[in-house]
Amino acid sequence: MKVLVILGHPRTDSLCGALAEAYSEGARAAGTEVQSLNLASLEFDPHVHTPSPNQQPLEKDLEAARGLVEWADHLVFVYPTWWGTMPALLKGFLDRIMTPEFAFRSCEGGTGYEGLLQGRSAQLITTMDTPPLIHRLVYRQPGANAMARATLGFCGVRPVRSLMFGSVRHSDEAQRKAWLQRARQEGLRLAKGRESAGEWLAHKAGAWLQALRLQFYPMTFVAYAVGALVAAPAGGVFGNPVFWLGYLCLFLLEVATVLVNERVDFGSDRQNRFYGPFTGGSRVLVEGLLSARELGVGIAVALVGFALAFVALLATAPGDSGPILTVMAVLAILAIGYTAAPLKLSYRGLGELDVALTHSLGVLLCGYVFLAGDWTASLPWLLSLPLFLAIVPSITLSGIPDREADAAVGKGTLAVRLGNDGALWVALSFTILAAASGASFDALGWAQGAYAGIGYVVVPYAAWLVWLLWRALHREGPRGRIDGLMAASLGYVLWFGLFPLVNLVMG
Repeated sequence: MKVLVILGHPRTDSLCGALAEAYSEGARAAGTEVQSLNLASLEFDPHVHTPSPNQQPLEKDLEAARGLVEWADHLVFVYPTWWGTMPALLKGFLDRIMTPEFAFRSCEGGTGYEGLLQGRSAQLITTMDTPPLIHRLVYRQPGANAMARATLGFCGVRPVRSLMFGSVRHSDEAQRKAWLQRARQEGLRLAKGRESAGEWLAHKAGAWLQALRLQFYPMTFVAYAVGALVAAPAGGVFGNPVFWLGYLCLFLLEVATVLVNERVDFGSDRQNRFYGPFTGGSRVLVEGLLSARELGVGIAVALVGFALAFVALLATAPGDSGPILTVMAVLAILAIGYTAAPLKLSYRGLGELDVALTHSLGVLLCGYVFLAGDWTASLPWLLSLPLFLAIVPSITLSGIPDREADAAVGKGTLAVRLGNDGALWVALSFTILAAASGASFDALGWAQGAYAGIGYVVVPYAAWLVWLLWRALHREGPRGRIDGLMAASLGYVLWFGLFPLVNLVMG
């Protein structure tokens, strides 16, 4: 392990200097390679005089310092807390070297950022006159939070540990010796690695949550519940174990699908500069939060869990198991085949149709069949039509930010095949079709009145969304991230699930 100890005190003969040396001694004893960087001895201008810090040439000392930051696996910052935060020396140093394309980069076309110092951890050691407990509880440790979250965390450094010593003003020699010993022990801890077991678990748990992309699961549940409610009375659905076993199957299938997509689309995600909360994957592979092997294990666990849950479903579901087996098999093939070989539907220009079909008719028909509904009945097929039409705009729009990266790896989304304008026209057309179908179902009372009242909401919503799409079509300049448009289109889909759900529960 390579450790860089950065002393941010303007005086080298200070308590901070002694703490830095004590930590270095412990780190060397732990078997690490240690380099020290004393900011007070560097010659550099701490002020940024140009509009962008990248436009201001780095002095030789800063170039060498940047090389050490690149070299290090573990960064240690030792500095005093003055006025609740770091000294001007350390702040100026960070202003000059933590520049775009070195420490972070912006996501083109939007406001997102990617930290470029990933794979590194950090330790903050700071002294203060304020008692640490008061600093933490009353002042909420602003300096440590700024360093750990807004600076190092922003640049991808994690975990960031913090160690505070104080009150220095009221300390005696024995207390300071104890602090030096504590700093030495922190360095020795590196013999067990940069992360504790708890930090590792928290890091991995966060990475898996990010990989699962849970923001997309609620709509699956809503459509599935609608199908189940059509097949059985409201009182017999949510208290029925068959319903929950069926949803467990769908949940695990969606987990497997999302993880397969993450692995197969790695080439596209790695090149994507317009990724956001709705597009570009979860980034866990790109950012190194999870390995391809870990994702493979996750896929296997999800598929095994899916198989076991499905066996339990077949054993408990009422009626003939043949339709359940058929519907679930088709859904699983279409879901996994979105990106996985041999189908790779999203690479063949069929991805948007696949997603719209599986997340409307697919999951709705599962709910219907699991609760003993006849899959040949027209009701679930008819009920899914407005939802299918409403999903197409959002899944088509999601290809716009990914278009350049997808094209580079041969992924034939509608945005790649039709261009941005073509994708916007598809989204606009299907927005109108979805509103027309929803309003028609409302007016004619089709699908057992499941869409009653929806016209009052989706028609004005569709008009607003069409206006947004029309404005996007006529906007000059390149289009990258379209987070607002994506949020609006996903909100549009939600109405086509909530109205049937509420109407069927209340009816």
